Amino acid sequence: MTEKHTARLDWEQRIGLPSDRPLAGTGGLPAPAGLRSADGTGHVLLDWRPVEGSLGYLVHRADTVDGPYLPLDHQGGDVLAVPHPPYADTLAEPGRGYWYKVATWTDAGAGPLTDEPVRGCAKAPGASPAAVTVTVDAAAVPAPLPGVWNRMIGAEHLSMLLREGPGGPGGSDVAAEYAESLAIVRDELGVRTVRAHGTFLPECVAVREDGSFDFSGLDEVYDRFLATGLRPVVELSFMPAALAADPAYTIFTYEGIASVPGSWERWGELCRALTVHLRERYGADEVAGWEFEVWNEANLEVFWNGTQAQYHLLYETAVRAVKGVDERIRVGGPASAAAKWVGPLLEHCREAGVPVDFVSTHTYGNAPLDFRPQTRSFAEATGRPEPEILWTEWGVTPTHFHRVSDSAFAAPFVLRGVKSALASADCLAYWVASDHFEELGRPPRLFHGGFGLLTVGNLRKPRFWALYLLSQLEGGRIPAAVTGDGAEALTEALATRGGDASTLDVLLWNGTLDQTKTDGSAALHREATVRVNGLEPGARYVVTVRRVDAAHGNIQAVWEGLAAGTGVTDGSGGACRDWPDERQWSRLRAADRLPAEALDPVTADGDGDAVLTVELPMPGIRALRFTRA
Repeated sequence: MTEKHTARLDWEQRIGLPSDRPLAGTGGLPAPAGLRSADGTGHVLLDWRPVEGSLGYLVHRADTVDGPYLPLDHQGGDVLAVPHPPYADTLAEPGRGYWYKVATWTDAGAGPLTDEPVRGCAKAPGASPAAVTVTVDAAAVPAPLPGVWNRMIGAEHLSMLLREGPGGPGGSDVAAEYAESLAIVRDELGVRTVRAHGTFLPECVAVREDGSFDFSGLDEVYDRFLATGLRPVVELSFMPAALAADPAYTIFTYEGIASVPGSWERWGELCRALTVHLRERYGADEVAGWEFEVWNEANLEVFWNGTQAQYHLLYETAVRAVKGVDERIRVGGPASAAAKWVGPLLEHCREAGVPVDFVSTHTYGNAPLDFRPQTRSFAEATGRPEPEILWTEWGVTPTHFHRVSDSAFAAPFVLRGVKSALASADCLAYWVASDHFEELGRPPRLFHGGFGLLTVGNLRKPRFWALYLLSQLEGGRIPAAVTGDGAEALTEALATRGGDASTLDVLLWNGTLDQTKTDGSAALHREATVRVNGLEPGARYVVTVRRVDAAHGNIQAVWEGLAAGTGVTDGSGGACRDWPDERQWSRLRAADRLPAEALDPVTADGDGDAVLTVELPMPGIRALRFTRA
């Protein structure tokens, strides 16, 4: 068995196993009231009244009114609870009736189900797509649009910046392409900070014979990284071998040590020495603006061989060491998988008087839950500032080498998550920027289901274009309401305008959480009528559209067309060339763009309304720009 296969087998056997039983959570909330259903084309739409204090909701379905009621699994591979209604069940078979109940979700898990179930039956598609209407209020006072999507992004360990030369996947220069990927997300997405594993990996930190710490490797890495103009999120992991209780307890092909420290005092000395060193090298005021995050996903056995109580000690030791050097440095955790351990960490910090500037956690395959009830409760109980909520890992799937990562399906998923997080989080960091990523082995081919927004070679995937279109919105946010078949659960929208209303942007998308629809679903295609109200009567607007779907902004589809033309197949007719040749790279780079296409101009009528209609496939995004002529 190869080293890569061994690492992957180890990961698959251990991922998802909790490292310890969680402490008691904040349960006891009632089930949602007002559950109702609507039969939609290709789906059943469910809605209910939110419950104060809830982090989210778990939808259950049964074939008969008497049950059993089981959680709906949309195949995202992580947390199934959604942060808010409405919810579209696209797993429903058209013409077949189902019964639904919903449970409130807290850090203790699902609460009781609603008493009275509702019935729903998805409709079969007709001869033309079902309709939705997007109504934009251009006369509203614009509100700030928080940049939750570009405050931070994830990346593989930053020491990859030292891996120079043409020995990378497909003959790439890893260091050069990795640096270029960071520049692309900085310039085109507006990213400001980068979170990466492995601050204490052996190539970054060594322990000298006298017990002091040698940070010369980290200096070389950070010097190169900071030259990009980005700031690091300093993830305090993994454990140096000389400090680890079990140096053989490792993870990933680069063998990060996931062990508790042999000495808690030495762990504190390491965190303090790192902080002192970074301030001396890069300036106290500069480092005071960085975030320090304690460990990664300690609630999973694969990442931590200790208990939850030992993680709390790890956190407390680290935060006191860092704050002992400079109180201004922001420190937080638990950097947990699947939205776990946030409440217990806040409770520990409350009881022990431990500083916590932000809570951080991760989720995949879903919109992020709403942790505001917990952070607000902490602030009320302690009189201290409310911790920020940072989702320091988020993405369409937690599974390595999953084809959904390269698909157009993932693009509206990104927009759904960001819109949901605008009100409930301070940061939603996509994991990760580049397919130069080697946790379970290096990329074996150009499109291999990598986590990156950018391929090896830095081609932009559909997920990248989703974030790009968000970053292109001009001005402040104005109301954009969606009505019709699947509104606000399948089809959603954001709209912005500048102060003088000379430019208006309407970003609308059509997507589902249901990854059985990764290749799309004709039943979920929609026709969208966009109605902009509040314009000056008679004003004429030039309109452009940028499209992301199976045929637009989908670089994998371009590659499949090019590779199929080589005549090299896998025996079933599919192309099997792993990497492009020079001619193909040239063609791919020429196609790596998202052009604005002109639509017919529109003129506001006597009531100040302008209307146009666009087709909106599932999956699909349409970015409309109205510019005053």
